[in-house]
Amino acid sequence: MRSERLKKRLSKDRPMTTITLRIPVDVVESLKEIAPLKGLSGYQTLLKSYISEGLRRDEGQFTHGSTDRLIAALRKRGIPDAVLDDVARELATSA
Repeated sequence: MRSERLKKRLSKDRPMTTITLRIPVDVVESLKEIAPLKGLSGYQTLLKSYISEGLRRDEGQFTHGSTDRLIAALRKRGIPDAVLDDVARELATSA
């Protein structure tokens, strides 16, 4: 399921929506200063980048949280670390 979501997210022709977001002026000014230093075309692109980074991090945390708990429970029951590490790597690459 996650790989399908990722494929859609990488698509260039995704539908877009316009939102209104109130942000302090000093934050917008900082975004405008940092964007070109990161090689981005403008502050809105930088803002979208920050949102995407945070979203990916949170999705990973909440998606993999149950897997991590399962692996920890199996480890407590004596499943060898080598086996659990292999399973974790396989799950990470198939996600």
